[in-house]
Amino acid sequence: MTEVLEDYALSKKVHRRGTLQKVGIIGCGTMGQEIARVISQHGINVIFIDLSEERVKEVFAELRRHLDDEISKWGLTKSDKKIILSRIEGSANYNDIKDCDLIIETINSKKPGTNLEIRKEVLAKVEAVVREDTIICSNTSTLMISELAMELKHPERTVGFHFLSPASTVKLVEVVRGVKTNDQSYDLVVKFAKMIDKKVITLHESPGNISTRLIVTLINQACETLMEGVASTLCIDETLKHGFGLQFGPLEMADRIGLDKLVKWMNNLYQEYGEQQFKPNPVIKRLYRSGFYGRSTNMGFYKYKNGVIVGETVTCPEISE
Repeated sequence: MTEVLEDYALSKKVHRRGTLQKVGIIGCGTMGQEIARVISQHGINVIFIDLSEERVKEVFAELRRHLDDEISKWGLTKSDKKIILSRIEGSANYNDIKDCDLIIETINSKKPGTNLEIRKEVLAKVEAVVREDTIICSNTSTLMISELAMELKHPERTVGFHFLSPASTVKLVEVVRGVKTNDQSYDLVVKFAKMIDKKVITLHESPGNISTRLIVTLINQACETLMEGVASTLCIDETLKHGFGLQFGPLEMADRIGLDKLVKWMNNLYQEYGEQQFKPNPVIKRLYRSGFYGRSTNMGFYKYKNGVIVGETVTCPEISE
């Protein structure tokens, strides 16, 4: 057999099954960008897919802005920023993810409802272009991964892979096995989570997982306490932070999550379980309908200026003689 020099070329790409060299992200909003930065910081190449080339440019501008913010706080150097961005690509063409070893779907549609059909369509587009051994993950926490994978040709390679926000600082991910998920796919996702320095929480498939199911209940109860006039927004949050060691109080956490996203989570869980604890509290719905989504709009349970709390929005009712 004749050998040629190219067979020994250092630049020749050889893909080994079970390796993780490149990750694709579908939908690069706030969470998608955080995930992309985390993956890139750990030395793995990333490509994200978004709606248009114009949106791709916007994402890169937002990434640079966030990295510059980290630099201003002495969290990164300019060299770190350059290296992180060098490992991130963006595109509006699904064909550009064909060589990825793992895909993470992180779409955030503004349409009401569960977005189940939209996510199914996205996963079908992904499956049409990637290799048969590529693992397909979804960052959803309120939908069943088995239901999302139902119409795929290879549902055995789908895994729930839920990052908690902010993904850049929370050292934990929830990994969910679907009914048809095989061991190889699950084990590779667990391996990847450890590669990016995340603690893996494994759980059985259930809408809301652990994190979303418990945090929305806590936030709803905090709103009930506020509505009853028991205490102010700040006092409720201070009690949970200093009394139980939480990083943020439930109402500040709601602002950080975004009330638009929170309402969608709650509606999905209420539709699934039919339990009052998941139904959006009237205070949340009123803020949401007023366009007060939290930190992203500078108005939520709190008022913000340059990302810093400067006041409260909801007044605590009092009874006086």
